[in-house]
Parts: sequence; structure tokens; C-alpha cells
Amino acid sequence: MQESAEIVRRVWRAAQLRRLPLWIAGALPWLFIRSAPGLIAWIAWCSWDWAILRRQVGYAWTGWLDGAVPEMEDSSALLEYAATPVAQLQRRRLLDRLDASVSGPQLRRIVRTRVKAGWLWLLASVALAAAVWFSGAAPQAPVAAPGKAQAAIAAPVAGQLVVRTAPPSYTGVKAIESAPRDLHVPEQTVITWCLKDGATPQETIEVSNGQVLKPGKDCARWTATESVFWRWRGNRYTVKVTPDAPPEITITAPTQMVQELSETATSAAMGVKVYDDYLVRRATLHMTLARGSGENIRFTDREMPIPGSPDPKQRNWSKAWSLAELGMEPGDELYFFVRATDNAGRPHTVQSPTYTLRLPAPLAPAEEESAAMPMLVKPQSLRSQRQIIIDTEQLVADMRSTKMGKDAVLERSQQIAADQGALRRRYGQFLGEESSLFTDGDGDDDHGAEEGSTPDILHQYGHAHDEAENATLYDEDTKKVLRRALMAMWDAEKALRAITPKVALPPEHKALEAIKELQQAERIYLHKTAFVPPPIKEEKRMTGEMDGTASYRREQASAEKRVPDDVQLLVQALSGNGPLPALWSRAAHDWVRARLTDDDQRLSAQTAIQDVADGCVACRPVLRAWLRNAAGQGQVLLQARPTVETPFVRAWRDGARP
Repeated sequence: MQESAEIVRRVWRAAQLRRLPLWIAGALPWLFIRSAPGLIAWIAWCSWDWAILRRQVGYAWTGWLDGAVPEMEDSSALLEYAATPVAQLQRRRLLDRLDASVSGPQLRRIVRTRVKAGWLWLLASVALAAAVWFSGAAPQAPVAAPGKAQAAIAAPVAGQLVVRTAPPSYTGVKAIESAPRDLHVPEQTVITWCLKDGATPQETIEVSNGQVLKPGKDCARWTATESVFWRWRGNRYTVKVTPDAPPEITITAPTQMVQELSETATSAAMGVKVYDDYLVRRATLHMTLARGSGENIRFTDREMPIPGSPDPKQRNWSKAWSLAELGMEPGDELYFFVRATDNAGRPHTVQSPTYTLRLPAPLAPAEEESAAMPMLVKPQSLRSQRQIIIDTEQLVADMRSTKMGKDAVLERSQQIAADQGALRRRYGQFLGEESSLFTDGDGDDDHGAEEGSTPDILHQYGHAHDEAENATLYDEDTKKVLRRALMAMWDAEKALRAITPKVALPPEHKALEAIKELQQAERIYLHKTAFVPPPIKEEKRMTGEMDGTASYRREQASAEKRVPDDVQLLVQALSGNGPLPALWSRAAHDWVRARLTDDDQRLSAQTAIQDVADGCVACRPVLRAWLRNAAGQGQVLLQARPTVETPFVRAWRDGARP
């Protein structure tokens, strides 16, 4: 194999030597005209040509040897692969012949007949280099002279005004000083316009929000709170303002809002990502551990700072807590959220949603229903759902193993059905249920009504203004679980009444599962909130002054005007070429600033206001469209003028004689 690899290297070396003069000669024209793009393009083409040549040699070198060396006996392919012993013997014979009959000059002659020199590519490279050379050397003096003259004239004009920006220190953005140009600055940046010596002090700077600034002897200042454009000497320049965004909080672990831990869990993972556009000043993890049930729930609060990272803009933190570190025991719940604050002048504080880690507790057989509904006092005679299942399974087993009489089966099945019905009514009261079809003979069922008690005429013939189910204090999800439990209990009770205890077992188990699910709705965690009164002004305290005191009388509601009167008059006036109302530009600026929140839309509308103020009649429809768009859905609701048209006026208008 080493001998065959050596043959391939010799053929490949000869092919490269054949192509090397072309690669070198083609780069000389680009080096001569000092064109870096052209040289890079030629190197890229040479790399492509080298790859094509290598593939050609790899596929065809055995055929080249077979066609040029008769001693190879058309068996050059055996040099590359010989599978059988006979083929390997022939391969050894060919290698001996090859060393004796193929020399270096002969191999180069073989490659010369197979690989072209490629001089056409060289001619193409020379032609392209010549074209680039002549196009760059074309005389441009007549064109360059006016451009230089214009630049020389415009430079003093633009150099008479200097624009300085001073971003807030917390952003870390450097202040700049430049000639008038478009700017992109953070919010609350102070922009200063200063005139140099030789400028006219009476010149003003018009801002698109309606302000007019006069640099004069002192510099004019403006604090960037919104994106605007400003005009000076007929030229417009845009100032794009980037508002300070509040921090972004992402909880990476757990992935669900409510995470159920397994009963054998020993750890719980938490992961947090906090990002701000400038700097995260503070990030804290707040945890609340809830322990107990019913009215004996105790909450323990804990706060932990989230450590910083090399990048001040973000904090990435994750930890696998052991349950001992969290202080969690079976039956506990841990609520946690993240609060972050940035370094803005007025800091933004953001709080993430509350996540829950729940560690289930082993359920005691006799306390499962009382834990699910802590508000209900459990009677001593009331049996649990688990006990009902045990009694039903025992009845089914006794029916199989022993010959029970029909009366005994009926009595035990009816007794279990009565227990199931009592338990169903117990949970049914949380959905407003007060009676059922089957009772235990307590005298509060439908049979008592049939025997002479007064019927419920109000529920039979009256109109209920509220549903009994809606009068409970449970949320909709808890009600759904209650309904599922009651339906399963009802199915089990019907099967037991029909003396088919085996059929009653599946719905009884469904009822037990629903009761277990109700236990998860036992504990509700809410953040503590309190009323924070406004601060007392000590300077006005005990003075008896009533100026500025707000009235406690509530104002009557009035019909909301969608479009102010001055904007309506302006929209009507923009429909024609007549004069516009007084102070129309102020009304238009206020309307656009209040209703258009997108920067690009607001800048376009302010541009239309300035164009109309400059006397552009063709720009009036554009401004009218922007004002209508600011009202919503591109329409302005205008109040029609009430007019009375009598038959006389109609006849006079139509030209008829009375």
C-alpha cells in the first residue's frame, strides 16, 4: 500500500507542476495594478481549480498509466486495490515494472497530455486587470472639481453649528461632539446646539414636537424623551431615542409554574436568567415555605441575593437545592419568585411570576376527605371513600367465596350505597346541592314531601336569580374536580342500589382519585399587599389651609369625546385650500404626540405638520390622513351640523317658482 501511495503522490506532484505556471502568472497583473479585490478573486479561483484538479487526478490516474505504459497491461487499478492473493501477486509485478519503466520526466510527459495548461484563464485574468486599470485611470478632473468646490462651500456652513450629546452616566455611553447629523441616543440624553463665531445669532432650530430653540450666544439644550427630528437652515436631522427597558427575568428551572416533586425526591433545581440593556443593579430570590393544613398553615419567608456575573448586563444563576437546605418536609410547598432592579435614574423593578414546588405527603386513610375539605367538620358516623371501596371489595369477595343469600347481599349492598350517598351529599353541599334521590331515612328527602309536606313552590314555579353552584367560594378548577367526584360517586351509588357491587368499584376508585386531587387545592398563596398612603406634607400640616384640597364629591360621568373640537375643525379645513384655524399646529402636535406611539409614524406625522406650516398645499391630504389615523381605524367621527330644510327652501334650491 505504501508503494501505491507513492505512485499517487508522484502523479499528483506532476499535475501541480503542470498547473503552477498558470496560477503564478495569473496573479501578476493584479499585483501590478495593486488591486486587492482582484488578487483575492484570483486566489479564490486558484483554490477552486486546485480542488478540481485533485479530484481529476484521484479518479483518472490509473487510466493515464494504462494508456501511456504498455507494460502495465491495463492493470493499474490493482495498484490501488488488490483483494485476492492472485491480484496481490500481479500488483507486486506491476510495481516492479513501474519503477523500471516510468521515470520522472516520462511521468510529467504523461500528465502534460492529460492536464491542460489553461492559458485561456490567464488571458481572461489579464483582460480583467486591464479593464480595471483603465476604468480607474479615467480622467475625473472635470467632475471632481465642482464636488470639491461644493464641499468647500458647505464645510464652513455646516461647521458653524456644533451638536453635543451627553447621555446619562449610568448608560456608560460616551458623549460625542459633531456637526449636524442623524443621531441615535439613549433616553434622557441632553443634546446641546452651539453656534461658532461667524454664525447668525437670530437663526433658530425647529424641533418636530413644536419647540423652537434659539442657540444665540448661549447654547440651546433639549432633553431627549422621544424620537424627533430638528431642522436648521432647511435641513432635517433625526434624533432616535432608545428608551431604557426594564430588566427581563426568565425562570429556566423549573419549567412549570407548579412543579410536583416525587415522594422520593431529595433535591429541587432552580435556574434564573436576568438581563438588562445597561446594568443589573440588584437581583434577589424570594422564597416562602408553607407548612401545615387547614387554618394551621405557617409561612416562612426567605430572601437571597442572586450573584453577579462577568457581564454586568446579565446574571445567570442555577442551583440544585437539597430539600434539607430548603427546609422542605413531606406535605410542604415552596413558593418563589425573582425581583430585579436596573441602574436607571428612576430604577425599574420587575418581579417574575410565582413558581411553586410541591412535595406531596403520604395520605392517611382516615383523613383523606377531611384534608380535602378543611372547612367541613367530619361526623363520626360518616365513612370515608377508601373505606367504602374496602367494603365493596369485601362484598365482592364474599359473594365469590361463600354462598350468600339474596337478602344478605341486598342488605350489605344497600348499606354501602347509603354510605356512598351520605358521602356524596357531604361533598355536594360545596356545589350547592341540598337533596338527592336516595336518602338514609332521615326524613329530609323527596319521600317526605310526597307524604304531605309543603312543596317548594318557589323553586318549582319561581325564577332563580342565581345558581347555587356559583354561591360557593371555590374557583372553577376546583368545581370541575368536585363535579367529577360527585358523578363518580353517583355512578357507584346507582350500581350498589342495583346490587352490582363489582360494577361500582371503578367509579369508586375514580371518586377517590378526584378526592386526592382536591387536596392540591387546599392551600392558596397570595402576596401580601397593603395600602400605602401618600406622604404627608409637613409644611401644610395643622395650618388650616384648604387651597388645593381635592373634593370628595364624585363627578358625574359624561359622554367621552373621541376627537377634540379643534382637531375636528383642522381636519375639515385640511380638506380644502382655505386658511387653517388659529393655533392649529399646536393642536396637531398635541394630538399626534398623544395618539401615535410608534416612533416612525409620529415622525412622519410631525414631518407633515412642518411641511403644511411651510405652505405646502399638496401636503395637506397627508397631514389629514395622519390625523385621521391617530383617531383609530383611520376614521375621525365628525359631528354633523343640524340644518332644517323646509319645502320652500327645497323649491328655492331646485329653481322652482312658488
